[in-house]
Amino acid sequence: MSIEVLSVRIERRRDGHYADTSTPRLSWTVRTDVPNWNQAGAEVRLDAEHVVELDGADSVFVQWPFAPLQPHGRHAVEVRVRGGDGEFSPWSEPVTVRAVFLGEGEWRAEFVGLAEPVGEACPGLVRREFEVNGDLASATLYATAQGVYQVSVNGSDVDTDVLKPGWTSYQYRIEHEATDVTDLLSTGRNAIGIRFAGGWFTEKFGFHGEGRAFYGDQPAVAAQLHLQYLDGRTEVLSTDSQWRGAAEGPVVHSGIYDGERIDARRQLSGWDRPGFDDGGWPAVAVRRSEVVPEPMSSEPVRRTDELPVREVLTTPSGKTVVDFGQNLVGWVRVQVQGEPGHVISLRHAEVLEHGELGVRPLRHAKATDEFVLSGGHDVFEPQFTFHGFRYAEVSGWPGELDPSALTAVVVHSDMRRTGWFECSDERVNRLHENVVWGMRGNFLSIPTDCPQRDERLGWTGDIQVFSPTATTLFDSGAFLAAWLKDVAAEQRGLGGVCPFVVPQVLPDGGRPAAAWGDAATVVPTVLAERFDDRRALAEQYPSMRAWVDVMAERAGENLLWQGDFQFGDWLDPDAPPESPGDAKTEKDLVASAHLIRSARIVAETAELLGDADGASRYADLAERARQAFLAEYSVPGHRLTSDTQTAYSMAICYELVDGDARQAMGDRLAELVAEAGDTIRTGFVGTPIICDALTRTGHADTAGRLLLQTSVPSWLYAVTMGATTIWERWDSMLPDGTINPGQMTSFNHYAFGAVADWLYRCLAGLAPAAPGYRRIRIAPTPVAGIDDASARVETPYGMAEAGWVVRDGMLTVRATVPPNTSATVALPGEAEREVGSGTHEWSVPDPRRSA
Repeated sequence: MSIEVLSVRIERRRDGHYADTSTPRLSWTVRTDVPNWNQAGAEVRLDAEHVVELDGADSVFVQWPFAPLQPHGRHAVEVRVRGGDGEFSPWSEPVTVRAVFLGEGEWRAEFVGLAEPVGEACPGLVRREFEVNGDLASATLYATAQGVYQVSVNGSDVDTDVLKPGWTSYQYRIEHEATDVTDLLSTGRNAIGIRFAGGWFTEKFGFHGEGRAFYGDQPAVAAQLHLQYLDGRTEVLSTDSQWRGAAEGPVVHSGIYDGERIDARRQLSGWDRPGFDDGGWPAVAVRRSEVVPEPMSSEPVRRTDELPVREVLTTPSGKTVVDFGQNLVGWVRVQVQGEPGHVISLRHAEVLEHGELGVRPLRHAKATDEFVLSGGHDVFEPQFTFHGFRYAEVSGWPGELDPSALTAVVVHSDMRRTGWFECSDERVNRLHENVVWGMRGNFLSIPTDCPQRDERLGWTGDIQVFSPTATTLFDSGAFLAAWLKDVAAEQRGLGGVCPFVVPQVLPDGGRPAAAWGDAATVVPTVLAERFDDRRALAEQYPSMRAWVDVMAERAGENLLWQGDFQFGDWLDPDAPPESPGDAKTEKDLVASAHLIRSARIVAETAELLGDADGASRYADLAERARQAFLAEYSVPGHRLTSDTQTAYSMAICYELVDGDARQAMGDRLAELVAEAGDTIRTGFVGTPIICDALTRTGHADTAGRLLLQTSVPSWLYAVTMGATTIWERWDSMLPDGTINPGQMTSFNHYAFGAVADWLYRCLAGLAPAAPGYRRIRIAPTPVAGIDDASARVETPYGMAEAGWVVRDGMLTVRATVPPNTSATVALPGEAEREVGSGTHEWSVPDPRRSA
């Protein structure tokens, strides 16, 4: 018998050793072959000498048990645990904790930019040389940008992160990195260089070709290098008017939507090394900013994968197109040799339409990279843009194209994968992988709607419906918690309104809209449910309350939210292509239902946080609004005025009805699905919850038929059409290979992929039953047409698994419960039972109904 402490982590990030606060929380997991093992206590040791004993089973987000950390500090943390028998495990491997925050008033760097920019959003370089006067104990770089940047010290990049510092609501909040650069410095003369471009800061946001720069016209950077000498001295080098900069370097222009032009003839050798002659460079321009940067709290964006060319195609018009076989987000790295000044261009798109590159969905985004050859062997790789694509049209290639010269580089926020699902139907497995790839592409600094056209915005409705799936597939807690800081900041500037997109950059985006603004209440709740992150709830509680207060004010005395602009059940498949908001379900019904849901969420949050007055107030609001909803929208026979799949799904899953009414509405929902030929008839609001609504009311067989349907509209229709990500519309591509005629069509849009959460929780039967999976619910839901299904989720307590297989009339269920947790097991036809940690197996008769 053995017990071992694994993966001690600091706060939320996957790399687990960055403390962005003076009192970071600790988490750890345990590996043991002792069945039913539970932690009775733990000890935490700091710097091999200070030990604190903790009683109880807590091992997730444990409060910092030592004195607050000081800025720039580095410490070693170890953990050991004991079970009920009093036996301790060995100490864990030491984890280095780096305090990446600065002290009050310690940020002194000024934002600097080009004094002589060439055109709008001009890329450039800034540099400074300096002396290191002695032996260093450590050197830490704190840097950020109004734009995107990379820093090099003495000719070497400080890290492999890209598109730093990511996109935040710049007018309210900006983040800085804290990078250890000790090994890049030497005694004597050194140089630091920063290359940068406009990125999101200078991008022109808006629709119909009328976009405008929201934050600024030119990028700027800020950095300070902290030198700690062995003799105790400290020095700080900061960006200021003494730095020099110029519109030099190979990046000629760069934009998120347009792409990048790189001229290899403009390479500057040694510009970021000591001794470079920058006498011709003017002093930088200092840009004023009132926002003090804060430490980055989420995983950075990185290159995470590479894909080779699958096929080189010649289109009917004679153009050369490369197919990477997977719709992805990132860019193409090109290796080529040709005449100096010769230009190669790559235009990116997600699909082919009748054999040609399908660029209409890009709208006004050029999505084109241009490479100007030096005459030698060139390797081109964009730095400050990204594209959503499977295909790239190659123009100007010198000679015959060698497919090995092109490599697709996959880029996204570098979260740890935590969820895996598979079943006997390969089409469903492909659907699941499409959801994974869709999340990878759209979790790039912020949760975007799509990664390819002139949009790529943080649409709140999309992440509201997708957050349960997101927190299953990836350890996205740090990512979403960081984004929620911007949600709260935008709300403070908008009188409590959670806008359409965060960061808010749209001319009319500051209006309230149901299901979209509800991201303010739903996403923090999901973080608490999936990760036991109560700090996220506490930090967002004012934001959550503010949104519900806005909804209640809009609803007025009758507590029915009516008459305002609403997206409603966006992209109902019966809505005309040119009018995606024209859904069957009344928009006011959708809005009033969300008022009830969010008020109830806030009431439950208030109770959890100990706010008794808030709990009472919002619970009362939710109940009074529910009664008003039923009086307005219910009709005799337990029907609703909108007799639709979405309306009944909301009534069931948002607990607007109970008892006989709930069952009757579930029965009616199943009838509507059958009447539609087992095709789905829901948009953004109904799609994530319809399978749950059916399952909860005894119609799992109907949910199974919806899942396995291949006719349009259905989840598997896109799979049969060769999709490798989730589409925005059920019919983004028509059966004849024509792109949907609507002006808004994306082939990488994760909202409809929210069904994946049902695959885990219900079909495979692995669900959280207490915050952070401290208790698990194992309740498989076999459906006709699938003979086995399994899921694995790396929970905060370790790997949990559940799966089933049907053979010879018997359903065999297997499950793995992590140490320090327990599970409630609900098998078909049997009473629920409780089990502890370990591996379990049960067999019962196959309960499936015939299709």
